[in-house]
Amino acid sequence: MTLKLYNTLTRREEPFEPLEPRKVRMYCCGITVYDYCHLGHARTCIVWDVVRRYLQWRGYEVEYIQNFTDIDDKILNRAKKEGSSMEVVSERFIDAYFEDMERLKIKKADAYPRATHTIKGIQQLVCELEKKGYAYRADGDVYYCVCQFPSYGKLSGRKLEDMVAGASGRVDIEDETRQKKKNPADFALWKAAKPEEPFWDSPWGKGRPGWHIECSAMVRERFGDTIDIHVGGSDLIFPHHENEIAQSEAVTGKPLARYWMHNGMVKVDGEKMSKSLGNFITIRDLLEKVEPMAVRLFILQAHYRKPLDFTDEALEAATNGWHTLKEGLLFGDRYAKQLGWKDLTPDSSPTRRGEKQERKEENDQLQRFQEAVDDDFNFANGLVVLFEIAKKLVKEANLLVHEGKTETPPQELEQQWLTLRELAQVLGLEAELEGEKKETINGLSDAEIEALIQQRLEARKAKNWAEGDRIRDELKAQGIALIDQSGGVTRWHRID
Repeated sequence: MTLKLYNTLTRREEPFEPLEPRKVRMYCCGITVYDYCHLGHARTCIVWDVVRRYLQWRGYEVEYIQNFTDIDDKILNRAKKEGSSMEVVSERFIDAYFEDMERLKIKKADAYPRATHTIKGIQQLVCELEKKGYAYRADGDVYYCVCQFPSYGKLSGRKLEDMVAGASGRVDIEDETRQKKKNPADFALWKAAKPEEPFWDSPWGKGRPGWHIECSAMVRERFGDTIDIHVGGSDLIFPHHENEIAQSEAVTGKPLARYWMHNGMVKVDGEKMSKSLGNFITIRDLLEKVEPMAVRLFILQAHYRKPLDFTDEALEAATNGWHTLKEGLLFGDRYAKQLGWKDLTPDSSPTRRGEKQERKEENDQLQRFQEAVDDDFNFANGLVVLFEIAKKLVKEANLLVHEGKTETPPQELEQQWLTLRELAQVLGLEAELEGEKKETINGLSDAEIEALIQQRLEARKAKNWAEGDRIRDELKAQGIALIDQSGGVTRWHRID
């Protein structure tokens, strides 16, 4: 099977062929750290986290970099409003970012370069652009001359004559700035420092970098001239990613990235999310009322390139779906001993029991999952396989609890569960028994449970109903449910 992905640059699906066999260099445009992360950030971070996980599952060695923009007008404005500093604001929201991502089970990137840590590389890139005639000075500022780059607009599909300066909301369009530019579409590479703003010494005077040049410099510093995959939200296609291409390729003469990928935007009840509409939702506010894995599942149930509408009904449906998957994922934790599974640990997976590729070839469910996701990372179709397995395991769990046996042979159920665990790991969906009850269950052996059940049986034979109830309640408090059946038989199972 061949992995295909949609390339924004060519506007078509293409087979994935990295620069080096089995190695992937992947860069994600990160956040500007002036506030708490919101739903849009959640989607971006989850989508590219799972793309990375899937590539690794497919056998690629992935180096994944995500930047922080820690110098920006919005950061400076917040610092001024709070009476603090750029560094204080940035550090606070970088810490908050990692807290939010940890709750969503997003794996850490291999590195998190910051704009303020890349000043030397930024200045070097601006100098090279100036020497090659792509940049010009204007009263301490340095601008990129878009007319000098013939293919400007190739990513967004826009024509230069139709472009409007300031489309990103970050390009200064005040009259004074307009007068400095040779073309209204030109954008700042370096900005002269304003009074009381942070600055760095440079060949153009005291100042700070423009937004777009930061990522070009960080990609070059970390990866070199060309990477395999450059990702981000679709709102970054123009002007940010368009400008990255213009900056980097004007200097190197090489493609900045072989593949450009963008996730769709987020709406709330059909409306664009914004503070002015009162529908601006941060990740931490959302996680106060919705389970993190339900949020993750909700995002993965839509194709990454499509718009995504957050509604209470959709989140409720995702929560119900997650509960089904969770029950399936906990099947082995609850019933492994009862089913006689041997040498099993919670981290077991089919790939640990043989060569990964051989496992995929002999496992129809793994093949179906890979076939679905290989089609432009269609995780929504891949989830069909997970739900199919989970529902089967839930059904078998009910039979085991109420009838003491399953329809499916125990070893076949073991492989089903291990497959579900493996695919859930690819999607970053994690389930575990409740902490307190897990410890209690781990501390109570099967023999101890059977002994208590026997004590209860003897108490009931002696018509000591109070003692029988006490033992039942004691077991229930320790996560053990009893089911009395005809013939004086009592079955038990572990519960959350």
